[in-house]
Amino acid sequence: MPGSVITLERACELARTGDIWVFRGSSGADRAIRGLTNAPVNHVGMTIAVDDLPPLMWHAELGRALPDLWSGTHHRGVQLHDLRDAVLQWGHRYGQRAWLRQLEGPVDRATEDAGLRAVARLDGTPFPSTAKLAGRWLRGRAPALRRRRAADGEAEQASLETAYCAEVVALTYEEMGLLAEHRSPSWYDPGRFWSGDDLGLAPGFRLGGEIEVALPPAPVRAEPRRSERSRRQRVLGRR
Repeated sequence: MPGSVITLERACELARTGDIWVFRGSSGADRAIRGLTNAPVNHVGMTIAVDDLPPLMWHAELGRALPDLWSGTHHRGVQLHDLRDAVLQWGHRYGQRAWLRQLEGPVDRATEDAGLRAVARLDGTPFPSTAKLAGRWLRGRAPALRRRRAADGEAEQASLETAYCAEVVALTYEEMGLLAEHRSPSWYDPGRFWSGDDLGLAPGFRLGGEIEVALPPAPVRAEPRRSERSRRQRVLGRR
């Protein structure tokens, strides 16, 4: 990936609706996703930056530690998070490296409104199981099924009950008019949003190369005092 590096603070200052974030981790699940999709990244999210609101991250994830800013609740699946908090969680808690790809093109109020309609429609959609995720991704690449699904793609989008990160971003991009052609959401995986692949954006739009985002150090958690550790061990030992 390109060698440019910026701080997370600078990335938040530059945030623009439609910017893409890609992540790469080292866990077994991360490696499995990259192996299945033959891509160098395993997670993708999209920036929502509207008016004077702080920049937000629109994506899908299994965790529910951060509040979903659309619903005001904590839940798994499709979520809208504070951008800085989301990147820090993926970096510090999940051990992921982060890259930013800036969207170039005429993102106007109508485009942003379309993105917010996608947020309203998809927020809270549950995350699929690993088996369903893999099966749907493979079906999306079967030519016969792809042709059949292209014929009723609108019905498929309307009835989507579960989604994963690349589907969420692709559906939002499509609603915003950023994709040149319609494809089944299951055709997309995180690697489609990496610069080494051809996403197929609409005329007038392009994504810049990956810019690595350097995170501030993770906060140091204070160790409990010896007496407190001993008390916890005694309590746990009696259970």
